[in-house]
Amino acid sequence: MRLACLQENLKRGLALAGHAVAGRSSLPVLANILLATESGRLKLAGNNLEIGITALVGAKVEEDGAITIPAKLLSDLVGNLPNDTVELEVDPRTQTLTVTCRGTKANIKGIDADEFPAMPALGDEPVLAYIPAELLRKVVGQVVVAAAAENTNPNPILQGVLIRLSGTQATFAAIDGYRLAVRTIELPEPVAHDAELVIPSKAMAELGRTLGDSENPIAMSITPNGGQVIFHSDTVDFVSRVIDGKFPDYERFVPPASNNATRSVISTAEFSRAVKRIALFSQAAGNIVTLTMERGDGSEPGRLLLNANAAEIGESVEAISALINGDDGKLALNVRYLQEALGAIDTDQVALETQTPNSPGVFRPIGGDEYLHLVMPMRIP
Repeated sequence: MRLACLQENLKRGLALAGHAVAGRSSLPVLANILLATESGRLKLAGNNLEIGITALVGAKVEEDGAITIPAKLLSDLVGNLPNDTVELEVDPRTQTLTVTCRGTKANIKGIDADEFPAMPALGDEPVLAYIPAELLRKVVGQVVVAAAAENTNPNPILQGVLIRLSGTQATFAAIDGYRLAVRTIELPEPVAHDAELVIPSKAMAELGRTLGDSENPIAMSITPNGGQVIFHSDTVDFVSRVIDGKFPDYERFVPPASNNATRSVISTAEFSRAVKRIALFSQAAGNIVTLTMERGDGSEPGRLLLNANAAEIGESVEAISALINGDDGKLALNVRYLQEALGAIDTDQVALETQTPNSPGVFRPIGGDEYLHLVMPMRIP
């Protein structure tokens, strides 16, 4: 292999592919990045067997070839090169990559590209759906927070994000037993066929970071055995394994809106600021914050009271104006879950729907996305 490319493009491609490089593995090749020529461009790929990322970099290719090189060493070297043309040449006999840029010339020992795990490409499978990139990034941020962490729940299916495709809609959902996040979006065109799959939440978070800046819609496809899903942009392919198992019937956890005893509409910004302040006290009170919804009397508006009482440090109360429909209500929530629920809502106002102190709180944006974030209650002391 012999080619030349710009340092800034090579640096960017290595950074993208590097997100999929294994930190620790019994297979040395998984700590490497694959460099290969493809259709007159340089292909850079990382694969940790959970996810794989392939980035294409513009290059002047003189000779085709491939090799895998230690990812950290190559990334650090390229990152410290001047912003100029970088020449790459592979000696297949010694499996050595020579990197040349201005006065720098470095030889790096690699591993044969044939030992690198194969990854499916979009061209191998028909496109199932197209998802706008910016919308995908937003959806990922709204949903992944509700997926279970590996150290808190051993059930792999709860560590994933459900993607349900039907007609011109895609629904994303995550649930960890304490909260539920669901977002439905409209697609630019109908899906090829209905489908349902669960992807690890870590992979979804990485997907949002990797492909979120793409200008064109992301093409999505599934391998014939259903074991992997591929997301494709103009210059990046993202591959993730699919979690085997049935996702919970999350819809049964969402109380019907007709059963709501109390519906509160609050300024999202004011609510978020109040929660941030109250968290200073609730962290010493079992992370519990108590929400009390009080209706107005006609001359006075309703209000939402937030209270945290920590015996060791003291008590804090926050009062926010709110439009309260229905009865007065009370609810205790985990303050971190409350912060993350509000952080996923970007409309000016948010609705909090409640039934009883033992029922979940359901957060919905007012006048915005088709999104809900449900948080299970905590016992009020």
